[in-house]
Amino acid sequence: MKNGKIVSFLSVLIIVLAAVAVGYGLFSGGGTGRHMFTSVRGEQVVLDGRGVYQNDSVSMAAQARGQDAVTLFVGIPLLAVSVTLSVRGSFRGRLLLIGTLGYFLYTYMSYSFLSYNALFLIYVALMSLSLYAFILTMASFDYNRISGHFGPGLPVRVIGAYLLLIAFAVAMLWLGKIAGSLTSGSPPQGLEHYSTLVIQAMDLGILVPSSVLAGVMLIRRKSFGYLLASVVIVKALTLLTSISAMLAAMVWAGVYVSPVEMILFPAFNIGMICCMTVLLKNVRREEDSP
Repeated sequence: MKNGKIVSFLSVLIIVLAAVAVGYGLFSGGGTGRHMFTSVRGEQVVLDGRGVYQNDSVSMAAQARGQDAVTLFVGIPLLAVSVTLSVRGSFRGRLLLIGTLGYFLYTYMSYSFLSYNALFLIYVALMSLSLYAFILTMASFDYNRISGHFGPGLPVRVIGAYLLLIAFAVAMLWLGKIAGSLTSGSPPQGLEHYSTLVIQAMDLGILVPSSVLAGVMLIRRKSFGYLLASVVIVKALTLLTSISAMLAAMVWAGVYVSPVEMILFPAFNIGMICCMTVLLKNVRREEDSP
């Protein structure tokens, strides 16, 4: 793989730093326990009061711990496997790698922008390492030959339509929460004591447009669409797994979760697992690829 040594080095750093971050996030103790906090908008927010996430709300701390668990048991092993396969010249490995790096980039970008704590510099380092590893991996593909790596049986219309459905559902979910606050002037649901809606901004500004572009380009059988769809599918799979874990952690912590979210995100996760399975099964053997 082009840039293989650099990407491998960056990936090792990501694995080490991510292990430190999730270990500290999951197992750090101390703090004063749950307590009330009045936000600058006059809202009463219950802070978690435990470990590294003690200054986060109970809801956000539960989500962070759920995501840490997925990063530990899914993200880190997947990054280790995919970078190993990529260095050996596997096209499937590179598809998994680019999507996994997208997951790490999204995850630690949100951590860096959302909450300041003792791990802040590690979050920033992980965001930066993931960004440049992602760019270098993207540069390793020959965009004119990507479609030739996939067999004719790949159901591009079905997968493309599913990506468009995901984009529409996520956009409607977040816009539904935001629209009311913009017209009434009241804080949106989920803002709590934070200054802005970081996750919603990233989803509406990055995830939704990427899914739309990937879906449209894949349906039209554009070569770059195959790669972008692969990135979105692998990244969305890991992200949706994290969200499912977050929702479970929030329910365990006693935080109210919308029944729509409890059904929607796990269902999307199952659909994305099917998409990834079909995608990887339809990658040609290396000797059959152009």
